[in-house]
Amino acid sequence: MRIRNERGNTAVELAIFLPVLMMLLVGMYQLAQITYTYYTLRKAVYAIATYLSTQQGVNFCNNPSDPAIAAAINFGVTGTADGSQPAVVAGLTAGMIVVTPESYNPAAQTTGAYDTSVCTGGDTIPPDYITVSITNGLTIQPAIPFFAAIQPLTLSPAVKVPYGGT
Repeated sequence: MRIRNERGNTAVELAIFLPVLMMLLVGMYQLAQITYTYYTLRKAVYAIATYLSTQQGVNFCNNPSDPAIAAAINFGVTGTADGSQPAVVAGLTAGMIVVTPESYNPAAQTTGAYDTSVCTGGDTIPPDYITVSITNGLTIQPAIPFFAAIQPLTLSPAVKVPYGGT
């Protein structure tokens, strides 16, 4: 019985399998990075909503020029109310955030747009809910080797919280 020399088989198998393994690892890393970015954006939007929902005397008729709304947006984007730190997510700016007050209609049992007719007097009625979202989303381009035609992903989380201020 003659034994064949099989020294090169391992090298050939490794050369075939290694690119596939590397592509899978880089793809998993990219997926994890996209997921992390989405949840970081969601936490930022939620931080804006909860910060704003506890503030007193917010003028939603002057949205987004009201100082409390601007401070809440800066807090969510940078972690500081004055916006002095860099953004928590690269590419996220305060101009991308939209704060939408909403009112509850008990007759239809739905929420809808905030009634701006209450804005004419000096005393305004607070909204029932606040929805905070990212306009047009934040676009991310995944980079996976050998897949150059991957379309960019748009991440656009939105959060709706009850307004507790007056």
